[in-house]
Amino acid sequence: MGKRSHDMQVEGLARFLDYVLGRQPDEFGLVPDADGYVSFKELLKAIQEDPEWRQVRQGGIREVLMGEKRGWFEADERKIRAVERSWALPGSGMPLSEVPRMLFAAVRQRAHPVVMEKGLMPQADPFVVLSEDREMAARLGRRRDPEPVVLEIRASASRAKGVRYFGFGRLFLSPGIPAEFIAGPKVDQALLEARALRREAKEKTAAPQPDFTPGSFLLEPLRDPQAQRKRSGRKRKGWKEESRKVRRGR
Repeated sequence: MGKRSHDMQVEGLARFLDYVLGRQPDEFGLVPDADGYVSFKELLKAIQEDPEWRQVRQGGIREVLMGEKRGWFEADERKIRAVERSWALPGSGMPLSEVPRMLFAAVRQRAHPVVMEKGLMPQADPFVVLSEDREMAARLGRRRDPEPVVLEIRASASRAKGVRYFGFGRLFLSPGIPAEFIAGPKVDQALLEARALRREAKEKTAAPQPDFTPGSFLLEPLRDPQAQRKRSGRKRKGWKEESRKVRRGR
């Protein structure tokens, strides 16, 4: 590949990143943080879903950051943002007064039983990310699990009960959704059993351990035969003097 061709590829990647980070992050299922940054890890997962950019690695992005378009971006070791952004920070506005009747979210298979029991809560991010499009939700889920579980969220019913939703382009964000508004596939019995075993093991580890093993007894100093023998064989103080007195009196 000639230098000119390579430079054109770097510039093309720069323009694509500017679109993703500065114009439509929601189109790629990305939700920047409160300062507008996206982690390199999440960015790469998103852009590699596009066949044209499937071969892009972090080294390619670093090359952009050292090239002619480096002024378009700000980055550190972990994350990157566009300098010029045409979108408002996620969750910065008022909660939505209307939401679709149904939204979708995808979770890891391992998290499925927990979500159905306790509700859907954000993990490392401040919001749960939802979509009106089932396939987009599945796409986001596949970034964390090859076969995620897609759940249905009764959004309008939950909003009427006080659950907050924020809009971010074509995505919806929520601080958390109670289990009563979540529907999905039946939880795999094997997952339930595995979760029960993990909980039981955790409880056993956390339980206080006794000072002695059941069925044994503590050896008290007063009942120690060895100690008793030592005491019985010990002469009382003054025994020599008493012995001499006896001999003198004979």
